[in-house]
Amino acid sequence: MRHSSRHLGLRSGDGGDGPQFAWGRHGSFGDHEGGFGPRGGRGPRGGRGEGGRRGPRGGRARGDVRAAILVLLAEQPRHGYDLIRAIEDRTGGLWTPSPGSIYPTLQALEDEGLITIDTVDGRRNASLTAEGRAWLDEHAEHHQDLFETDGAGDAAGSLRAELMDLRHAAMHVARRHDRGDLAAAALEILVKARKDMYRLLADDEG
Repeated sequence: MRHSSRHLGLRSGDGGDGPQFAWGRHGSFGDHEGGFGPRGGRGPRGGRGEGGRRGPRGGRARGDVRAAILVLLAEQPRHGYDLIRAIEDRTGGLWTPSPGSIYPTLQALEDEGLITIDTVDGRRNASLTAEGRAWLDEHAEHHQDLFETDGAGDAAGSLRAELMDLRHAAMHVARRHDRGDLAAAALEILVKARKDMYRLLADDEG
């Protein structure tokens, strides 16, 4: 059953961490047909995935997931995992919606006629419909600052993003089994950074 777009207000419950389940008549909505994630599991990388959590002090509430999906689809068609990563990137890692909130919301938006879902190269991609664009125009005031965060949130998000980049860099060094000297040097850098972090906390509490 489709509902008129005038009844589709932003609801705080739309972004919660709902159960992670298969898609009924539409099948799965991951990158491939076997499950939610690109590798067939429930989460973005095949695991359960991260919850749709708020960031530390200043993260955006999860209730805007419907509007976030529509805003991103107005730019280009996207699949579920792409939407999760896009929201995480736009908020500096402060808002990472879970598959349990993204995929049921996509299903609801399709039922309401705001998006269409097509399978392209094994992926179920969502695209905005004319009714979806009309909804965005009608509710523009609700999503103008959808991905904005305050200064404290931006700093925390930047730190989290830097930590992820550091982890990737460390893993690349660790794969160089033929260069034990690189691993030793990297370990020294990490140990010093850890000690500096604890020193920073100690100074702040002093």
